[in-house]
Amino acid sequence: MKGFRQFRHLPRHIVWSTDKIDLSDPFQRKWFIKQVLTHGRAEDIKKLDLDEVEKLLDELNLPEDIYRLWKAYFEVRHHASG
Repeated sequence: MKGFRQFRHLPRHIVWSTDKIDLSDPFQRKWFIKQVLTHGRAEDIKKLDLDEVEKLLDELNLPEDIYRLWKAYFEVRHHASG
């Protein structure tokens, strides 16, 4: 669970409806990633495993503008690395 260990407390700007989530549960993990990508700050996004985000991107049901931003980011990332 790379990155998520750095979230010692759930930031209220990301998760405001509960005090606990189980990141070993795939549904809750995807929900949390979506919350971070949608409501997180740069310091929150830096804690995510971007390889995992890329794998899950099409499953996260992100708002279209955020989805396009991340899709473009990963395209550039692949182009730059290869």
